[in-house]
Amino acid sequence: LMPIISGQADVVYGSRLVTAAPHRVLYYWHYLANKFLTSFSNVLTNLNLTDMETGFKIFRGDIVRKIAPKLQSKRFGFEPEITARISKISEIKIYEVGISYSGRTYKEGKKITWKDGVKALFEIIKYNLFTS
Repeated sequence: LMPIISGQADVVYGSRLVTAAPHRVLYYWHYLANKFLTSFSNVLTNLNLTDMETGFKIFRGDIVRKIAPKLQSKRFGFEPEITARISKISEIKIYEVGISYSGRTYKEGKKITWKDGVKALFEIIKYNLFTS
């Protein structure tokens, strides 16, 4: 929140991967899929995020008002879409901060599956190459 309050940033992503804090270790394949999707998104957006799929994102109000009417995705397609859309705003200042995170097991309520990863891949392509 501080990068926005201080005027340094327009958008702040919380990264589960940039932190010195202790964190729960869970599924390797989820981690690998996240790294792949984030890297692929970075190639198409020319950003250098470490955790595009994070649920922790903060935006200045004017940025939200600018992109909200265009948003189409649901579920796990939201992260690739919003990342693609903000990357197309010229001179936008995007910051990333480490966040604490305690992942859930499927028994505890984790809902993402491999199908969501495939959908996210298509969303990255769609919103980076075929939308303005």
